[in-house]
Order: sequence, then structure tokens, then C-alpha cells
Amino acid sequence: MVQKATTVIVVEDETLVRLDIAMSLETEGFIVFEASNADEAIDILNTHPEIRLMFTDIDMPGSGLKLAAAVRDRWPPVNIIVTSGHRQLNDELLPVKGRFFSKPYDHARVITAMREMLGCA
Repeated sequence: MVQKATTVIVVEDETLVRLDIAMSLETEGFIVFEASNADEAIDILNTHPEIRLMFTDIDMPGSGLKLAAAVRDRWPPVNIIVTSGHRQLNDELLPVKGRFFSKPYDHARVITAMREMLGCA
């Protein structure tokens, strides 16, 4: 089980998709912050240094890939998972060290990947 101190941010402009994954993560013991765009995510990251992982959609206002690159540069300890319903990428093609999941994604696989990235698996 993930320790309660493991904090993540979910960045997704589709409200129902964001709420769905956030609820799954909270059920698994993660502390979850939510943002609907890159600007909100940056604000949250600036005020919450305890965040250890970002789960972001690529196709949203502010570009999820640009956000991932900015997080890599400003907050290197933050692990990154990106997702998209419109593009297919593999982990090696990401602009950051991270993981990619295409939509619709399997919540259990995402959570397993998060635990592995955080060293909790």
C-alpha cells in the first residue's frame, strides 16, 4: 500500500476523466491535487513541494508535453506520467523520463506504474 505521504497531481481538462482517476488514486492511498490546465498545475506545484508524481493529459490548454518538460526542469524529483486519447507515444519518445498511457487507460496499470516509479512496488 502506498504511504499516505505520497502526493500526486492529476492534470486533465476533462472534468469527469480527472475526477475518475483522482478518486481511484485516493482510494489507493495517494494524496491527490487536481488541475484542469498547465497554469493551475504550475501554481499547485509551486505551493506543494511534497508532490512526487504528475499524471497529465497531453491534449489540454497549455500543452501537457510542455508542462512535462517544465516540471522536469523545475522540479526534477517529480515523476511524470502522460496520457492521450489522440496520440500514440512510447516511453522513449517522451520529452521527459516517464511513462505514457493511451486513453482509455486501465487504472490498475496506471497505479502499478506510479508505485514502480515511486519505488513503492
